[in-house]
Amino acid sequence: MGQGLWRVARNQQLQQQGYSGQGYLTREHGRRLATSGVSSTSQRKQTQGGIDIYHLLKTRKSKEQEGFINLEMLPPELSFTILSYLNATDLCLASCVWQDLANDELLWQGLCKSTWGHCSIYNKDLPLGFSFRKLYMELDEGSLTFNANPDEGVNYFMSKGILDDSPKEIAKFIFCTRTLNWKKLRIYLDERRDVLDDLVTLHNFRNQFLPNALREFFRHIHAPEERGEYLETLITKFSHRFCACNPDLMRELGLSPDAVYVLCYSLILLSIDLTSPHVKNKMSKREFIRNTRRAAQNISEDFVGHLYDNIYLIGHVAA
Repeated sequence: MGQGLWRVARNQQLQQQGYSGQGYLTREHGRRLATSGVSSTSQRKQTQGGIDIYHLLKTRKSKEQEGFINLEMLPPELSFTILSYLNATDLCLASCVWQDLANDELLWQGLCKSTWGHCSIYNKDLPLGFSFRKLYMELDEGSLTFNANPDEGVNYFMSKGILDDSPKEIAKFIFCTRTLNWKKLRIYLDERRDVLDDLVTLHNFRNQFLPNALREFFRHIHAPEERGEYLETLITKFSHRFCACNPDLMRELGLSPDAVYVLCYSLILLSIDLTSPHVKNKMSKREFIRNTRRAAQNISEDFVGHLYDNIYLIGHVAA
């Protein structure tokens, strides 16, 4: 019994030292083989003109270094690629460890342009010592100001030289920015119809089905909660823009901006009817076709039927 236990313990000790059942391989010999394998891999990588990243990731001086590798040990291109996935907050934290890398202007320029796609300052000759990190902070401050008071926000952007005092430039900024509060934006566009006109022309509805184009339009320019003059203005501008983007389709279907205007109102009413839980008796497809063709007689029954199916399957056009 005691000899059996001794053999088991002895076998475990031999296995830990590098012995096997059919022979043995000392740990020193194993280290030599591993070293030669790494060396050959390293030589092969170096002959290909690159750094042995695998060897760099695997070799550690101590167990304390088994965490995330120091970015300064990597090629700059790879380090910048890793840091480019961080948001502004995480990039500021990373700059506490890697100042030179995380404060690089290319990273902050990418953050600015990915959040605010268009600014007038992007197309200007930047002065010596210009900081995109500072620009990011100003853009963030301006967006917060806009979400509190749209007029003050736009004036802030202009005072910093970020935006030019032009309806077209303001419209491009709004079109390429997703950090603005949509309720405040709706109030601003209702007051600045010149900006609204330029904003509508930035949309391209070519070869889009009418309900899908209307959804895209209302994702950028949110519809008011109640019917009124502003909603009528939005639908009118959309109808003219949709016809301008699809002249061949308009001729084929025999549609005019006035007919598209009627269809848009019909789609909005149908959306409310089908999606509202307060409406018990939903409008049928036959009823929708009859009511729509009564208002716009030149529209084919099949086309109106496809409009109904789209709302029924996909949902509200102005949600």
